Amino acid sequence: ICAKDISDDLMKEFAFLSGGRGKDKAWIITLPDNARFNEVPEEVVSKVLTYLTSVPSQHESDTKFILILDRRLDTWTSVKTTLQKIAASFPGNLHLVMVLRPTGFFQRTFTDIGFRFSQEDFLLKLPVVMLSSVSDLLTYIDEQQLTPEFGGTLEYCHSEWVIFRTAIESFALTVKEIAQMLQSFGTELAETELPDDMYSIERILALRTEKYYQLKEDITAVTKEGNLLLSSFEEPDSEECSQDQHHERPGDWETVNRLLGQLHEMETAFDGFWEKHQLKMEQYLQLWKFEQSFQENAIEFLMGQQAEVPDTGDSVPQVKQRLKDLGHFDGMAQDLIGKAQVVILHGHQLAANHHYALNLICQQCNELRHHSDVLSDEIKRKQMRLQKTLDLHTRLQQALQCCDEGAYLLANQQMDKCQSKEGAQKALQDIEKFLENSSAYLNYDPQALHYDFESVLTSELKVMQVKLENVRSMFENRQSCFKKLLDKHVRPVQLVAPRPENPPRSKSPLFSPKHKNNTLFFFLYFSHVINELIETERVYVEELFTVLTGYRAEMDNPAMFILMPPMLRNRKDVLFGNMPEIYDFHNKIFLHSLESCLGAPERVGFCFLDRREDFQMYEKYCQNKPRSESLWRQCSESTFFQECQRKLEHKLGLDSYLLKPVQRLTKYQLLLKELLKYSTSCDGVQELQEALVAMLDLLKSVNDSMHQISITGYDGDLSELGKVLMQGSFSVWTGHRKGPTKMKDLARFKPMQRHLFLYEKALVFCKKREEHGDGYDKTSSYSFKHFLKMNAVGITENVKGDHRKFEIWYSGREEVYVVQAQTVDLKMAWLNEIRKILFKQQEVIKGTFDQFLHGIHSAAEPFLFSHC
Repeated sequence: ICAKDISDDLMKEFAFLSGGRGKDKAWIITLPDNARFNEVPEEVVSKVLTYLTSVPSQHESDTKFILILDRRLDTWTSVKTTLQKIAASFPGNLHLVMVLRPTGFFQRTFTDIGFRFSQEDFLLKLPVVMLSSVSDLLTYIDEQQLTPEFGGTLEYCHSEWVIFRTAIESFALTVKEIAQMLQSFGTELAETELPDDMYSIERILALRTEKYYQLKEDITAVTKEGNLLLSSFEEPDSEECSQDQHHERPGDWETVNRLLGQLHEMETAFDGFWEKHQLKMEQYLQLWKFEQSFQENAIEFLMGQQAEVPDTGDSVPQVKQRLKDLGHFDGMAQDLIGKAQVVILHGHQLAANHHYALNLICQQCNELRHHSDVLSDEIKRKQMRLQKTLDLHTRLQQALQCCDEGAYLLANQQMDKCQSKEGAQKALQDIEKFLENSSAYLNYDPQALHYDFESVLTSELKVMQVKLENVRSMFENRQSCFKKLLDKHVRPVQLVAPRPENPPRSKSPLFSPKHKNNTLFFFLYFSHVINELIETERVYVEELFTVLTGYRAEMDNPAMFILMPPMLRNRKDVLFGNMPEIYDFHNKIFLHSLESCLGAPERVGFCFLDRREDFQMYEKYCQNKPRSESLWRQCSESTFFQECQRKLEHKLGLDSYLLKPVQRLTKYQLLLKELLKYSTSCDGVQELQEALVAMLDLLKSVNDSMHQISITGYDGDLSELGKVLMQGSFSVWTGHRKGPTKMKDLARFKPMQRHLFLYEKALVFCKKREEHGDGYDKTSSYSFKHFLKMNAVGITENVKGDHRKFEIWYSGREEVYVVQAQTVDLKMAWLNEIRKILFKQQEVIKGTFDQFLHGIHSAAEPFLFSHC
């Protein structure tokens, strides 16, 4: 109940709280002599008394009250009715009721008699004391606690008291409203979604600042109101007033002073909150500007452009042009790196000022610095490589020109004139002079050349070496012949010139890369690789056979059973996996297919493609490999394995042979690459390329499945999610800067490190656990976190700030994940695979819908026909 709600009833003054107190510190409520008290409705009396008792109860616990009933001018009947009302509805702890009885002779007599007969009833409900005069009242209560009408000195004005109570309660309500406004404003600051453009953020900050100052003005106005109200009361003087006197005050001063203290505390807390909020908003703007600068830096774009400039060339003009292009990129790179340094410096300044997104800023600074270093290093590397290539081409041109001149010299020596001693002498001198002048070019050390230029144009080196060797050999042979002529002075055997003498004697190289000798070289090497493929396949089949007969079969041999440790018995399928299946495939099928290619090398690619599905058995073998290795490590020192190895006369233990299938799978793709290198213009090259892709896909599938078996914590069957298509480690953010952002989410910029598995039906998020164990026991595991069903997944291919990032969203963007791959190529590989899955899903949905429409149409046909 508030004073303003019952102000009319309070102003009737049928009861009031003067502020006086009894000797036992009970508060005095006075009911003045009012002949109309009994006419006041009972609910009004209850409200007023409830309010009066609540005023001191706000400051004290266990408050007691003394009731003074002034009925000197009243009747016994009125006194009795009043006491009955009080007994029925007094809301507080009533300590004592003192009644100033009627002073008229008859009424006093009636009162004495009536009270004597009713005393027991009243005492059961109220402690009542009948007083004959005011002097009797002074024996119970000090005169300083009584108002003048009772002979006391306590000043009290009821109308002023009602006004002050109304003002105090209004002030308290205003303070409460201020507190609610501050709380509402704080909630608004924390919960309101921030826009995603700088202008709007600055506008919001300006509006919030304006609102902050408006609230500050409201607080100042309310504080001024409270101070004015406080000055209206007599402030207790701690030096002059005793502690008892201080407690005897009605508590209005204490109430207002307490509210002012609360208001001051709220203002202080509000200022602190606003200061932090303003700092965070300003830092948020700083982060926006920093990220905008970070995104505007074109280092990654320039890296992509310079990556398109090759670091080698086929001719001197081509290499010079590429050096020129790279020099242009270098100039652009230096300019961008300078700008990047400014961005990095800005980031360091933000970090030094304890920015809330410290981790993100440092990550982007490191990323920008890394890109700058990579770009600079890559340009320098290409410049050095191109310069080395230019040097090699220059030397090659000189050497090849020298070879052509030497060949031209030998071809133009007229052999009929060299039959005499003089002619032979002259021809020999010409050769020796040429060799002397060309020693710098013809006397290259092949090993030194190979060492200096192995990293660039190795095929050109081979051509140069062949030409140099041929020209040197030709000159050595010709020198030897002429020296024999000079020594024996006889007509030598007619020498065959390296080129006909009659055709026009124009200079042309004898040994170009397109010469038929090179084609022969490529053909021979291609045949060599095919032979190696077939021979190693035979060895592989033979090794599998010896392992299966010399180890696996021996596990069923009763004579060897006693040598086996107990944990090895009946576990050959764990130790060897599906090696028998692999052996049967290679021995009965694949080896024969390869052997049929000896006369038809163009069929090699078909061999692999025709048996592509059969090679899937290796996936099962590799998945079992950890179990096999674990069992081998526990039993490797057993006498059984030692005896089997002794019988087979193997130098290596069983574990080396158990690794053969994995090694063979890797060897296939290396041999296919070698075949492709020397079969650019042969039949079957497309099939070879497809075979290589198939084997690489198989290796990837095996690798992915090996990672999958290390997933822990998934409540279900992973095989139900379909085949593993991709797996790898990524940095993952949960919805950074995508969709609405709230102030309370601003610090959540640190990425999670997650290992992702892409299945046909789901995308699984795991956390890679640190490898544990030593040596062979060192393994990794992946702790399952959550998964997204692919039928509810969507992708955004590009995210600002990093070309390696892409976005995966779920169920209409209810969940958004920003994923950063290690390279752009890896990102594109994942996006391509996810796109394939989503496209297949669309095709399935479309097919289902078409079938549904077809079913409706088929069902409708009889109906339509019957109504025609």
